[in-house]
Amino acid sequence: MHGPAWVGWLLVLLCAGAGAYCLSSVRRGTAAQRREARGEALMGLGMAAMALPASAVAPPSWWPWVFAAVFGAAGLWALRRRHPHHAVGAAAMVYMSLAMPAVGGGHSGHHLGAAGPGGLPVLTGLLLAYYAVYIVAAGVRLAPAGAWRPAGAPGPADRARAAWPEVVGACRVTMGIGMFAMLLTL
Repeated sequence: MHGPAWVGWLLVLLCAGAGAYCLSSVRRGTAAQRREARGEALMGLGMAAMALPASAVAPPSWWPWVFAAVFGAAGLWALRRRHPHHAVGAAAMVYMSLAMPAVGGGHSGHHLGAAGPGGLPVLTGLLLAYYAVYIVAAGVRLAPAGAWRPAGAPGPADRARAAWPEVVGACRVTMGIGMFAMLLTL
């Protein structure tokens, strides 16, 4: 990704932490929650690998195509399972992997042709808008109910028992922020 190396390292830490948490939670919850955790873990760890600064690890020239293949398959799987957000995330990962600068040869060409840094501006802008709305909406869902809690909604004691879904929601917000930052530095 473009930008300062420290931004890349912060993205690596953010995404790897969220991905590792989701990977650790694959054994908990219902079957649907475990499937969701596997998808989130793949996305977080893939984002961490993609955000590695090129100055730290020089990936081979075929590396973007591996990302495109893995996340293309993940996107098709998400569509099959009717998870539109995961499908958009996988498509964004495929897009970013193909917009990465070509490795080797000392030139800064891009796989998406003459689009230049950042890929195709319209597509990058649409993905940035999607993730901005997603981050705000997911963040609002995490806000404590407090005084504005509707009648019949769980109170603080009930919410403590349901902490796992809140942490998964926080991971989603974290990875959404990471995806937004990766698109900005593309």
